[in-house]
Amino acid sequence: MLPWVTLDTSATPDGTPLTLDKRGDELVIRAGGKDLMSSRMHGSEEAMAALARPGDRPDATILVGGLGMGFTLRAALGVLPPGGRVTVSELVPAVVEWNRGPLGPLAGHPLNDPRALLRVEDVREVLRTTPNSWDSILLDVDNGPDAFTQPDNDAIYTIKGLQRARMALRRGGVLAVWSAYEAPEFEKRLHKAGFRPESHRVRARAEGKGPRHTIYIGRV
Repeated sequence: MLPWVTLDTSATPDGTPLTLDKRGDELVIRAGGKDLMSSRMHGSEEAMAALARPGDRPDATILVGGLGMGFTLRAALGVLPPGGRVTVSELVPAVVEWNRGPLGPLAGHPLNDPRALLRVEDVREVLRTTPNSWDSILLDVDNGPDAFTQPDNDAIYTIKGLQRARMALRRGGVLAVWSAYEAPEFEKRLHKAGFRPESHRVRARAEGKGPRHTIYIGRV
């Protein structure tokens, strides 16, 4: 078996080590030595974008929290109506650089799409400063509602954080949250924050294989 090779290293703002590793044609981002995302599994990101597809507004706006390997951004661009725009917020500058380098081809260089706008900042700050601005918000900033990469991410998934997301949505907007696991209590939080919650179990790989992930949907 081929050995893993570390292409680059970085860290989250709280000091958690991040590495970009490669073995053969597979690329993996690890946080604190744990797999955070793999180039082999991105079907659930595509399912999330489909479930949170914006309405028929020709100028629809989508906010993606977390750039990752670019798959969620690419999927959001794929459901965008003509004239719409996608903004992606990424906290770690190195992740942006990796997407401009070795990760770029995986999702077809979505950062180069003229409909995509990059903001290198915390998605919580974007939500706080953009009330009534988004038709869809896709949050893929950690492994789910119980964050392990960046502990501060927990604040996004509290009732207060979810209320902030609801206020950032336009009338009829949709919030989608990616999770590697089931979190039944999170649906209750969505409801308390003013959303109509749903949960969807989807396959991790695009061909309908691999482990199951959960997409939580909150409709305004």
